[in-house]
Amino acid sequence: MEERRQDNARQAALNYHEFPRPGKLEIRATKPLANGRDLSLAYSPGVAEACLEIRNDPATAARYTSRGNLVAVVSNGTAVLGLGNIGASASKPVMEGKAVLFKKFADIDCFDLEIDETDPVKLAEIVRALEPTFGAINLEDIKAPDCFVVERLCRESMNIPVFHDDQHGTAIVVGAAATNALRVTGRSFDQIKVVSTGGGAAGIACLNMLLKLGVRRENVWLCDIHGLIYEGRIDDMNPQKAAFAQATELRRLDQVIEGADLFLGLSGPGVLTPDLVARMAPRPIVFALANPTPEILPEEVRAVAPDALIATGRSDYPNQVNNVLCFPFIFRGALDVGATEINDAMQLACIEGIAALARATTSAEAAAAYRGETMNFGPDYLIPKPFDPRLIGVVATAVARAAMESGVATRPLADIHAYKRQLDASVFRSSLIMRPVFEAAATAARRIVFAEGEDERVLRAAQAMLEETNGVPILIGRPEVIETRAKRAGLPIRPHVDFQIVNPEDDPRYRDYWETYHGLMARRGVTPDIARAIMRTNTTAIGAVMVHRDEADSLICGTFGQYTWHLRYIREILARKGLHPIGALSMMIQDGPLFIADTQVHHDPSPADVAETAIGCARHVRRFGLTPRIALCSHSQFGNLDTPSGRKMREAMDILAEREVDFLYDGEMHVDAALDPAVRARLLPSSRLGDDPANVLIFASTDAASGVRNILKTRAQGLEVGPILMGMGNKAHIVTPSITARGLLNISALAGTPVAHYG
Repeated sequence: MEERRQDNARQAALNYHEFPRPGKLEIRATKPLANGRDLSLAYSPGVAEACLEIRNDPATAARYTSRGNLVAVVSNGTAVLGLGNIGASASKPVMEGKAVLFKKFADIDCFDLEIDETDPVKLAEIVRALEPTFGAINLEDIKAPDCFVVERLCRESMNIPVFHDDQHGTAIVVGAAATNALRVTGRSFDQIKVVSTGGGAAGIACLNMLLKLGVRRENVWLCDIHGLIYEGRIDDMNPQKAAFAQATELRRLDQVIEGADLFLGLSGPGVLTPDLVARMAPRPIVFALANPTPEILPEEVRAVAPDALIATGRSDYPNQVNNVLCFPFIFRGALDVGATEINDAMQLACIEGIAALARATTSAEAAAAYRGETMNFGPDYLIPKPFDPRLIGVVATAVARAAMESGVATRPLADIHAYKRQLDASVFRSSLIMRPVFEAAATAARRIVFAEGEDERVLRAAQAMLEETNGVPILIGRPEVIETRAKRAGLPIRPHVDFQIVNPEDDPRYRDYWETYHGLMARRGVTPDIARAIMRTNTTAIGAVMVHRDEADSLICGTFGQYTWHLRYIREILARKGLHPIGALSMMIQDGPLFIADTQVHHDPSPADVAETAIGCARHVRRFGLTPRIALCSHSQFGNLDTPSGRKMREAMDILAEREVDFLYDGEMHVDAALDPAVRARLLPSSRLGDDPANVLIFASTDAASGVRNILKTRAQGLEVGPILMGMGNKAHIVTPSITARGLLNISALAGTPVAHYG
């Protein structure tokens, strides 16, 4: 059975690399090449202008070519992880994989270069000749001590970053994990004893990094396959190992492990035994990083030291020391400021950024990617997960800042905070478009009540509100359930400490609430007994009553249940004094924002409803700093069909004309005409929308609107912000059960916008 499983896994890996086309990379053009004019700009004669600019000022290559975002992943295949010296050609799948990681995690373009040269001096000469093409060099899987020679020669003569990831990437992630391990155990770098196995590139680099972090050289004991590195040893030595030689009569690992605080293994399986762990200091730190089998398995460590802090290189155990936490982001920061090298200051900044992120609240996105894993800072969570989307903003910004402060940045950033926002926007697609809303929300501390306060997504949104906005979250739910789920999710927020809570089962305001509800509904068949029951069980109604009583400014509900069910209670309690639901507006983010309405409220809206929806849409689109361009969509196109939807949209157009609205609109039209000005120009050259695509699509029924919304979400990977409930004066919003924690945060920012900004 095991043999069959391994065969299946092997075939799956081969199929992954072969189909649907061989390899993991392709090259795509970033500019159009559709006609003669494009050709004349891309090549002769237009290309000469860019060439001349670069000749006059070589630094402009970052403006006119891909060089500023292009990294070479270079290897000769002499030390491929887990495979050894397999040669340059056989190393290509690994290098392609490295390039894919650069693109996936940091949007950096890569060429993988497998060079058939084992002489380190000649290899360095080849790499140095590549400088005009690349913005940085990532050396990979070159055996020690050759890798030290290649990197030194390249760094001495090249004016771009050269970074051997096997050395420094591993060292940075180990440094971050060690920083947090010492914090957890109450130790400091200058006090600990370190015992390390493995005198290769990664091992030496990790020890050098620990020295930079404060470990004393005399407290470092390095062993390799021959035993301890000691003064006078001749066998298998090089200057890098000799730097850690100890003046001692001791010769073996078992002789030096006594009292060690940190074991650092970058060697092979079985090197560290449980007996040796038992001889380490209390609460030992064991970093067994050999792959695929570590120096000792975590369960063997815990058998003799249950309170040990353990890291491995494997993904099936906590605290995976994975270089992907580092290299994409350190290169991102270095490239963006035109760094001439990746120096110690940049590496130390990277360490602190990674370590600090592990100590911060876990992101909802990382929690979703690693569902079921505990991600609370502590012994089993010393470093963040690779799919934590905050890494690029935190780490790359720290690296860029350090490059500027240390004087190696040739293109310093004018605004480091704007740079971080730009990076965050690259992974949080709603970040950029939501910025005006968050800025408006920051002008007031509005109280936002969440009807489903026990939902983990709500808890994460409440945590993010407290960290990122001035909003005041109020959660409806049972305190003990909320507290338990917050702890399980690794969130530090606690009921009655960080936020107000309304307990439907036992709240001192219960009588006030049911009497308020009964007062509103007494003439609609609601008896006191029904009012009491609803105020014990219906959290949407409770939240709406709180808004009505001015105990909250806005209600957010709908993380479970049917939209119209929630809408019923919002209508009953809050649709007063000129407020009434106009429609539900969803903003879909793909290449750019596209607003869809009405997706929920009016199943078959009247022409007056459509016109009112258009007016509401225009108001809300402006909240995002955009100019509304509204298309009334129908199967009929500019009067060519006498259909119910066509007649409805034409009547709505007449109503808008009578009201002399101050925004661009047109209809009735097909969606392709709305979104493609060229199509629209052929049909109606005098269209009011002119040469720009519509950014708001209003449909004649919720079936059509919600269908388009769901197609964009599921097939086009559109990100939804909303639905926004229009017409309720920002007093209530009903989300849908598929909403994410970040989606709830976005809605809370919308709900947190003061009425003065709301319009």
